[in-house]
Amino acid sequence: MEKTLFIFGHGYSAAALTRRLVGKGWTVHGTTRDAGRAEEIASAGAIPVVLNEGGGEPWLEGLARADHLLISAGPDADGDPVLNMAAQRIAALAPRIRWAGYLSTTGVYGDRGGDWVDEASALDPATARGRARVEAESGWQALAARSGLPLHIFRLAGIYGPGRGPFAKLRQGTARRIVKPGQVFSRIHVEDIARVLDASIAAPRPGAVYNVCDDDPAPPQDVIAHAARLLDLPVPPEVDFESAELSPMARSFYSESKRVSNRLMHEELGVALAYPDYRSGLAALLRDDPHG
Repeated sequence: MEKTLFIFGHGYSAAALTRRLVGKGWTVHGTTRDAGRAEEIASAGAIPVVLNEGGGEPWLEGLARADHLLISAGPDADGDPVLNMAAQRIAALAPRIRWAGYLSTTGVYGDRGGDWVDEASALDPATARGRARVEAESGWQALAARSGLPLHIFRLAGIYGPGRGPFAKLRQGTARRIVKPGQVFSRIHVEDIARVLDASIAAPRPGAVYNVCDDDPAPPQDVIAHAARLLDLPVPPEVDFESAELSPMARSFYSESKRVSNRLMHEELGVALAYPDYRSGLAALLRDDPHG
């Protein structure tokens, strides 16, 4: 039986899932607002759907054929763009959807001073981005409650992978080891995001919420130091967070420190991560693209 996935917001993480599913015979449609990205989406194996800001519903035909749905578009100043554009259409089509996923962020938990959080932890975002995600999650849950959409929420940690590793900056000599005492982040390799989503598709549990992160939360400066050693380059000196020149966006990332539990992901979905820590993930990036 042919399976079809429709993706709103075909970006970095969605492309990894597309490659995985297309290899199994799936049909995937993916939206973008940038016509210049259509070729990139097609190269991942998806059918590009360019959204027309001037109106129209070019996404409706593909969505009507889909039995699986992924929302990978983040909220903007006006709220969740997919809910704003397509909530009624999605609700009407919900009875034919077998699985729906929403990609959120572990930023919804806010700052925990390095303590652990799990899916039952209170949502207490410390940034505007985190608050927007909480509102978006709530909006999707409300839609699911009234329509029967089989919604699953995935709270992603910091994403890295091909083209998003620290090696380029280290080679250019621009990498910095920003140190804020007690600061720790969780992270996840993009291919492991696809692995988790694939496992959930195979074992749906509507209403589920999963943290998606690796097994080893770590200070960011440790990651940079390890990457430098892999390249046989000098480890960049430490830079104190308080005196570091950072953009407001970069500084906001340091406003939250927590360790994120992925126990439910492992136990319920049976996922064995390909890259359970940053060391294995960075080694794979360097092996697969020595000059990246």
